[in-house]
Amino acid sequence: MDIFKRAESAAGFIKSKAADIPDTAIVLGSGLGAFGDSIEAEVEIPYSEIPSFPAVTVEGHSGTLIFGKTSGKRIIAMKGRFHAYEGYSMEDVTFYVRVFSLLGIKNLILTNAAGAINTSFEPGDLMLITDHLSFFCDSPLFGKNDERFGTRFPPMGEAYDKALSETALEAAKNCGINLRCGVYAYSKGPMYETPAEIKALRILGADACGMSTVPEVITAVHSGIKVLGISCLTNMAAGILDKQLSHEEVMETGKAVEGKFKALMDCICKKLI
Repeated sequence: MDIFKRAESAAGFIKSKAADIPDTAIVLGSGLGAFGDSIEAEVEIPYSEIPSFPAVTVEGHSGTLIFGKTSGKRIIAMKGRFHAYEGYSMEDVTFYVRVFSLLGIKNLILTNAAGAINTSFEPGDLMLITDHLSFFCDSPLFGKNDERFGTRFPPMGEAYDKALSETALEAAKNCGINLRCGVYAYSKGPMYETPAEIKALRILGADACGMSTVPEVITAVHSGIKVLGISCLTNMAAGILDKQLSHEEVMETGKAVEGKFKALMDCICKKLI
């Protein structure tokens, strides 16, 4: 079965569980799943029940699709995402984006945990993604193009929607959050980057790096979905501080910024929806 038919099957299953589909979906990255617990859930669907959805294997990704409200606004939230380092193909990693496109999702808010490369940033900061470096990312668009999803050569000049970004900056200002702005670099993982790699990424203009998001952004743009990207800077990248990196630090920082992250998401949703 080709990906379009599989995505149709998954979308049909989701519609059978939640007929009223919101316009906006939020993907919660590592350590940020607690925001999902604050949503007034109407319907919760485990990924394991959705046809062709992969399984999540990383701590901090529970694997649940939630339909509900935050601050009175209806959204879809994904508690957990899929990564290539888990052994999945790019088609698997980005499959949910294809499903979202068939569900009629218009706005996709992608969040992640990232390492700060810009030394003026600090762990616990939130960063608006203004652009990305995808040099180490296998393209999710390799292979025969399916015009039902999008054009063969999608432009990436405005991968992160300007209007959504302006909304996020205004929302952050209104709720008293210093939202950083920067370029996000994709790394395959699961190992953390070396100090030399971070030095090279800094020279290339990266402000933060992580192991997700970029494949989904490319797929969303290809599918005509507007994207807003937010990184939680959970640590300084390799070589900046004299310490070893760990997933435990990522989770701990994610826990520490739960309140600030929820406040920002609520403020954005109030303005966006």
